Amino acid sequence: MVGDQIDRVQEGIGNIIRELKKDPIALETVYVSILIFAGEAKTIVPLQDIISFYPPKIPIGSGTALHKGLGHLMHELRVNQIKTTREQKGDWKPIVFLFTDGTPTDNPSGSIAEWKANWSESANLIAVSLGEGADLNQLSELTENLIKLENTNQDGFASFFKWVTASIKSSSESIEKSDGGLELADIPTDDMTAIDLKKGKAKYNQVDDNFVVLSALCQNTKKNYLMKYRRVVSDSGFEGIELQTKSYKLVGAYRVDDVYHELSDASSTQFKVNTEELIGTPTCPSCGNQIAFAVCQCGQIHCLGDEKSSTCPKCGNQGEYGASGGFDVNRTQG
Repeated sequence: MVGDQIDRVQEGIGNIIRELKKDPIALETVYVSILIFAGEAKTIVPLQDIISFYPPKIPIGSGTALHKGLGHLMHELRVNQIKTTREQKGDWKPIVFLFTDGTPTDNPSGSIAEWKANWSESANLIAVSLGEGADLNQLSELTENLIKLENTNQDGFASFFKWVTASIKSSSESIEKSDGGLELADIPTDDMTAIDLKKGKAKYNQVDDNFVVLSALCQNTKKNYLMKYRRVVSDSGFEGIELQTKSYKLVGAYRVDDVYHELSDASSTQFKVNTEELIGTPTCPSCGNQIAFAVCQCGQIHCLGDEKSSTCPKCGNQGEYGASGGFDVNRTQG
């Protein structure tokens, strides 16, 4: 989600919390936690009441490890959910909003089976596809509550998070009345769609082919940054031949912190993409060098300035760089 999407999700979570803090019923009934998953999964906000909650900065990682994400979710539910006993009243059914914009880069079939066997009746899960990238058939195996955010611009995200807030408020009111049921708000059809799929053949890839994401280092600051390219499918242009070509167009370059490596699967295979498939090159988002896409012989991508001889920030190799034709470079899982 690097780029505008993660900024809009971050802003949306902040808006949800601000609105819930104004609602007296939500203040009494709602506890919130945030879990994230990329190549790895972790909790960035432990379960806590609305008053104590402060929206965190959401980190970025490589990959969409849905298997690990679901496994971590089920662990957190087991640890944190209070069961009803003779001595105490337990929690109502948890409500989980699962946001994803990519296809799984691990095999989630085991975790999906465990969820359906042990949690589908005792927790409410709403899966949300942010745009076109998610595998809807895969998500439909997990839950019948499947929402697709059609409009991923600023207005679309704003409308979506208003819907999430309204759904949480409706559910908390249902709990207060002792109904205990999940109450989703009406869907704003201009921006969102409820998906009802017949189960298709689910798939997963070790790399999300909707995007090419390249991990690079700034030559001057030694800080990590990402270059993100979005898949574009075009007609070949040959008259009378129905043939399409695939390429990837630059979205932008973004600085990331060291948490990126913690959330990325270090054991994943190195994947490649040929530079002939990539359209556009950015400037370095860390130091402003006009060339952000140079490749050392060690394989590290880094930026270049006006210096005659450049130094690789990873291996320390020094040398002069020149233009080259198409060649393979390392890509992340996405």
